[in-house]
Amino acid sequence: MGCYGGWLLRTVCLCFIPLGNTAVKVSISDPSVEVVQGDFVLLPCSFTTTTPLTRLNIIWTLAPFSSPMTPIQVIVYDHGQVIEDPSLLGRVGFTGIPWKADIVLNDTRGSDAGVYHCVVNNPPETGEQGVEELVLDVLVPPSLPVCQWEGVVEVGGRVTLSCSVAGGRPTPELQWHKMEPERITLPINMDGDMSGWVQIANVSSQTSGLYRCSASNKLHTQSCYINLSVYTPAPAASTGILQGVLLSLSMSLLLTALVLLLAWLRRSGQDGRRRGASEESCYNEIRYTPSLMKRSFV
Repeated sequence: MGCYGGWLLRTVCLCFIPLGNTAVKVSISDPSVEVVQGDFVLLPCSFTTTTPLTRLNIIWTLAPFSSPMTPIQVIVYDHGQVIEDPSLLGRVGFTGIPWKADIVLNDTRGSDAGVYHCVVNNPPETGEQGVEELVLDVLVPPSLPVCQWEGVVEVGGRVTLSCSVAGGRPTPELQWHKMEPERITLPINMDGDMSGWVQIANVSSQTSGLYRCSASNKLHTQSCYINLSVYTPAPAASTGILQGVLLSLSMSLLLTALVLLLAWLRRSGQDGRRRGASEESCYNEIRYTPSLMKRSFV
């Protein structure tokens, strides 16, 4: 009987020794999750513990891809209370608390993408707290690209077509095509990840047409267009003829003006001479009138 009691005591002690040193074990079934922007996503996190859940503590944190050095606390479960980050208020919540640490994220945005950590602690267990990592990638369609052109669009000139896109995940692939009269893919020079340009030298009338820049990723394709019109400058001979015509017309107008001026001067001179002769005649008549009057009184 004493042996049996000693064996039972040793068994009970052996059972309780490991329980006091057992840590919470955390597991994540899918460490890499993708979601399309605007949809909801479930972030899984399970745990096992040998201690009652009265003091259970669960913390989800996020290190965004856009700013990995400034992590945020997404949501916390502590002693039966749930606390959400103000920036995620109404969009995040636990789904199986307190038996699971899964959370659901609604109306996902590009800023939600990053590395998440699920941290579970359940005092009085004395082992290290359980931590697991999950990467969330939020897929975003390309934004509408912006097309621009610059250069000289006369025959022999040089034209640069540029295209840029503001966003998209995965990073959109940019391509330039000439659409008319047949589709031709143009070699593009990338300026970073989100913009690219094509240079066309020695343009001709065949360069004219519709050009398209497309921004594509696994979700969608967006496009913008440029309608390029190359013109031929007027030949130099035609320009010389036009200048000659203008010069001849100017000389004709000048000669006409001179003729009219001479005619007017000539006419003015004749009128002046007539007026002088008339005045002299009148003067003579007045000068001899007194003599005649004297003779009449003698």
